[in-house]
Amino acid sequence: MHLTIGEADTLYHIHHAPTRAGAPTFVFVNALTGSTDAWEAEVAPGLRAAGFGTLSWNFRGQAESAFSPDLELTDAVIVSDLERVLAEVKPEAPVLVGLSIGGLYAARAVLNGAEAKGLVLLNTLREIGPRIDWINHAMAQIVAHGGVGLFLDALFPLLVSDEFAKRARGNFLRGDYAPLPPAHGHMNLMRNAAATDWAIDYSALALPVLVITGLQDRVFLDREVVDRLYAQLPDARREDWEEAGHLLPQEAPARLTRALAGFGAEIEA
Repeated sequence: MHLTIGEADTLYHIHHAPTRAGAPTFVFVNALTGSTDAWEAEVAPGLRAAGFGTLSWNFRGQAESAFSPDLELTDAVIVSDLERVLAEVKPEAPVLVGLSIGGLYAARAVLNGAEAKGLVLLNTLREIGPRIDWINHAMAQIVAHGGVGLFLDALFPLLVSDEFAKRARGNFLRGDYAPLPPAHGHMNLMRNAAATDWAIDYSALALPVLVITGLQDRVFLDREVVDRLYAQLPDARREDWEEAGHLLPQEAPARLTRALAGFGAEIEA
């Protein structure tokens, strides 16, 4: 389905209400180059089979979500769109689940007053020092010159576990790179993402929070930062996964489904 924002702006979403009384709805917030496909492949169907609701959606600029040509897809636009989805779709007892920067968008929506019964941060906790700032700006340059394909060929083995990279290698390194024009949705999202403000007050997130970190993430993970930011959360629980990296819905979908179901049951109780 599409939520219409304006003549040229829509938000693609897939919503299933809970089938068990009192069960929460998991609202997925993508990574920057993600899509509903990441959740709908295994995680969302597994949660629905357990009676939970699910809501997956794509940012403007991602697949099937249209945007006005003159609109810059900033972090403020994405957070506002998340708030709009929650307000208009009205998922029952929403638990926001954000992957990477998606967790930041979810946390900011909560701090803005969006209704949420819980929050899940998947490889989100980070600070933007010189190394990650360099990476964030380089990603926009890479996508501009060779598209998302070049970006993934350059960074994928650093983002995911060794085992997952080994299994996935046949889908990469094909060399069919093409620049993305400035008007392309992914290019718009990438060039604006580097200016995102990551400095939020984690101590103000006064709701149950689950933090999951893939320890084989060699791009964004800084364990000292995760420890320090996690300690600021007033009602948090944590899982560190040795066998996974950054892309948890793809690398460990069964384990992620179990972890989310367990967190949902805790909130439901």
